[in-house]
Amino acid sequence: MDWPAFAVSLKLAAWTGALLLPLGLVLARALAFRRFPGRGWVEALVAAPLVLPPTVLGFYLLSVFGGGSPLGEAWMRLTGGPLAFSFEGLLAASLIFNLPFAVQPMQRAFEALPPDVRQAAWVSGLSPWRTFWAVELPLAWPGVASALALTFAHTLGEFGVVLMVGGSIPGETRTLSLSIYDRVQALDFQAAGLMSAALLGFSVAAIAVVHGLSARVGTRRG
Repeated sequence: MDWPAFAVSLKLAAWTGALLLPLGLVLARALAFRRFPGRGWVEALVAAPLVLPPTVLGFYLLSVFGGGSPLGEAWMRLTGGPLAFSFEGLLAASLIFNLPFAVQPMQRAFEALPPDVRQAAWVSGLSPWRTFWAVELPLAWPGVASALALTFAHTLGEFGVVLMVGGSIPGETRTLSLSIYDRVQALDFQAAGLMSAALLGFSVAAIAVVHGLSARVGTRRG
């Protein structure tokens, strides 16, 4: 087991989930409850990482994060280091390519809420903020948990975007998926198999969580 790479993967997955949770909640709730011009385009942009090849998405992100771009230059002046091929750049890329895995499960959970539940809360005098915390979020928590599980598992296993944006810097941007590739290239199949089994276990556990929570949402909707 490449423990430094495993630690980077866990750190990246944890930060991605923590930062995408509030952003995903805002986007998911807006897409579930509001009708506004351009809503279809917003949903298309959120879902775009699902259909773009990871290397294509990684190429565009590398172009945006590179030292020759306005964002890359601004980051260099602010921090003194590059955004591309750094953990911060890798995290920013992870937020983008994991956006649909965070938003879509929560959006479906909010859409499954009966409209009269929210209306009853408003009639009872609850503000929209209190309605969200006391009514909507407790009922939609299976979707929130599913989003976190999918985001965590997908971040651990992502390869193309991670390689393009972060490279493979030990202790900084080298994740477990990159370490598996390197071990295969070195014909160290035993180590590659062990690390692959670890990622497989995380993936199966995440899928089990998602299916279990989705069943609960479906039961409530029925």
